[in-house]
Amino acid sequence: MTAALSPSESELRETLAQVLPAVRADLEDLVRIPSVYADPARAADVQRSAEAVARLLREAGFAQVDVVSEGGAPAVIAHHPAPPGAPTVLLYAHHDVQPTGDVTAWTSPPFEPTERGERLYARGAADDKAGIAAHLAAFRAHGGAPPVGVTVFVEGEEESGSPSLTRLLHTYRDRLAADAIVIADSANWDVGVPALTVSLRGLADCVVEVRTLGHAVHSGLWGGVAPDALTTLCRLLATLHHPDGSVAVAGLPQGEAADLDYPEERVRAESSLLDGVQQLGTGSVVSRLWNGPAIAVIGIDAPTVAASSNTLVPVARAKVSLRVPPGTDAHAALAALTEHLRSHVGWGAQVTVTGGETGQPCAIDASGPAYDAARSSFRDAWDGTEPVDMGMGGSIPFIAEFVDAFPDAAVLVTGVEDPDTRAHGVDEGLHLAEFERVCLAETLLLARLARG
Repeated sequence: MTAALSPSESELRETLAQVLPAVRADLEDLVRIPSVYADPARAADVQRSAEAVARLLREAGFAQVDVVSEGGAPAVIAHHPAPPGAPTVLLYAHHDVQPTGDVTAWTSPPFEPTERGERLYARGAADDKAGIAAHLAAFRAHGGAPPVGVTVFVEGEEESGSPSLTRLLHTYRDRLAADAIVIADSANWDVGVPALTVSLRGLADCVVEVRTLGHAVHSGLWGGVAPDALTTLCRLLATLHHPDGSVAVAGLPQGEAADLDYPEERVRAESSLLDGVQQLGTGSVVSRLWNGPAIAVIGIDAPTVAASSNTLVPVARAKVSLRVPPGTDAHAALAALTEHLRSHVGWGAQVTVTGGETGQPCAIDASGPAYDAARSSFRDAWDGTEPVDMGMGGSIPFIAEFVDAFPDAAVLVTGVEDPDTRAHGVDEGLHLAEFERVCLAETLLLARLARG
């Protein structure tokens, strides 16, 4: 049963239905631009993507639209002034996308939006060009004259860690200042169940190098006396976890998350766990995913099987990725991981640890009028379904930067994704019915934020 809306909100729902076909067409046009900032060969496409977003915002009626850069990818800032006494809302999304990986593994071409079943498949169809489209839909549903001020900020390098975001926030702080910030780059709990993301893990990574020999030597002549670097590295990496799979690095606490049921069959389906493979760690699934650390070895430099010979390997390297739980500083977490690796190497091997990327975790106090308005908007857009406050096992470090830059603003982390979106993976897809609900929720939110 559809929740009852006020007469004016019923009109908004009708207007939104009228603008959605054009919004989808604009989304498909954006998706066709391969705006992979991580690929230098795509620099012109990233610029073209920013210009396309700017054009759409100008056509929607924003009074001021600029493509800006602070030494990184082009971003777009658009502003529509607030009526007297009304708050201003900042709407965030990003127009850059992940690389496609193996194009032949896609069911349809990754930059040609293709509808199959309930989804629109393409790279960026969900993450995060659908976020841009949702902002456009809400603004158009209000006829280009919402009852609040609206600033749209569309970043161009989120998938590369937002390296110039700090400079952008500093340079354009006055233009980006707002009473509420809607960051449309997260997910909902499930298809048909909306959510606010209230916590995210941070990240840190490093490269560990182990050396045992000055050069490779014959494994028959020296095996059993001289340790090889690859075996030594494997033994070191094995110390990162306890036998049950929980993280063994000191100083990385396991917190507790909300009491939400995540059934075994859902975990297996969404993670693609193979039959017989066990889950790691102990405690509830959501606590391990959202409020606990996770360590994975995501790459190793060593001889390939095809190129291997009967020699002891003198040097081996691995890249170790750490997800940092909320409440733990990412730099301190990296220091703890580094100390563990240095102190647990066996057989007197030489070990070097080189720190890499870090991003801070974030926990949001999702209480107050703006969050109440968001939850009521979700509830009505999803036909009475109560929204969930959820955490995110992945990392969106720029959210912590927004929280730090605008401490007085209510930060609302929303999104268009669902457990089967496959963002960053092959056959990324946007659930079209959920997208319409997201657009309606944001449309209602702009109206309700005006009421204070």
